[in-house]
Formats: sequence, structure tokens, C-alpha cells
Amino acid sequence: MIGEITKNNMELSELLPLIISDNQLHARWLNTLSLMENTGARKISASEDMETVTYIILKHAAEEHRHAFYLKKQIEKTGIDNCKTYAVQYLLAPAYSRYYLNQLDIDVCRYLKKDLGLTGIELRFAAYLLVTYAIEVRADELYPVYQQALDNAGSKVNVKSIILEEEGHLEEMINQLKSFSPDWEIHAANAVEFESSLFSKWVIAVSAELPEIKLIK
Repeated sequence: MIGEITKNNMELSELLPLIISDNQLHARWLNTLSLMENTGARKISASEDMETVTYIILKHAAEEHRHAFYLKKQIEKTGIDNCKTYAVQYLLAPAYSRYYLNQLDIDVCRYLKKDLGLTGIELRFAAYLLVTYAIEVRADELYPVYQQALDNAGSKVNVKSIILEEEGHLEEMINQLKSFSPDWEIHAANAVEFESSLFSKWVIAVSAELPEIKLIK
């Protein structure tokens, strides 16, 4: 599991300098990250139960929305002003970027139904926990690699505030998962495995828009 994440980050570390060096590509990259953060926030909100929604869930949804907004604002620092929406022409790998989180949700829900027999509200809450955990593990890997590439390039774009908040999110998810199940680590590892496969495909799809780069195999 950890080896796969590291491999993906090695590939991303090769892609990011090329993306950052091209303002148009960089703007689309930021817009794509904003889309994915917004998708995550919307999924968290969709999983809420009107009576049992907690402070942590509301806080997490609000912060993911803020990340989407913050990344959108960072586009201004690239000097590009044509990424006003999430239309496909303003994204990198738009099909995969839209598919990624939705498919992870499907994969986790199938697992929870089959292995734990969950349905209804319990299924939605468990899926929220596992999907969000897997995404936070990824965020804790991706954003520091991106920030290092930004620093190396002397870019005005900065994601340090997101890195700090994502670290807090991961700790919050672990605490919730511990209350959810004594076997939480097994379930979390399965969710991360689903996510890692999808992330690999996403990186390849992004790289396809940069024909000059060859991924490490």
C-alpha cells in the first residue's frame, strides 16, 4: 500500500515541474484540484443525516469547500483568468478527475455492503468515514509534493494552509474510525487500496496531456 503511494508520488514529482512551468497547464491543474476538493465537500454533505450530523462532519465539509475556493483563488497567481468554471476545457484529465471520487465511493460502498452488510444511514456514514480517510491519506502525500515543486520553481502559488488542515483532517478521521470499528485498520487499508488504483489511473491520464514526460514504471 505505502509502496504504491510512493510510486505515484515519484511520478507526480516528475509531472509537477512541467505543469508549474506552463501557466495555462498550472491554472488547469489548480482548477482540477479545486474541482476534486469541491466534489469531496459535496459528498460529505450528501452523507449527512439531518438529526445525527456532528460538529466534525460540518467542520470537515466547510473546510473542504474552503479548499476548493482557495485553490480557485490561487489561479490568479498564474496570470491566467480563463478558468472561471469546471468546464472540461479548463481541467486536466476531466473525465478521470470527475470519475475518481465517485468511483471510490462506489467501490467502498460495495465493500461495506458485501463484507459488513451495511445499508441505509449506516452505509452512508461508514462510506463517508472510509472514503474520506483514503482521500486524506492521499492529500497528506500529494500536497507536500506539490508545495515542494512550487518552492523549487519559485512560484507565488502556495498550498501550505491546505497541508496543515489536511493533517488535522486525517487525525480526525482516524479518531472517528476507531469509534466505528475495532477492525478499522483493516477496512481503512482496503479503502486506501481502492483509492491507490484509481489515483494511478488519474496520474496516467494527467500525464497523457503532457506528451513530453514519460512516467517511471
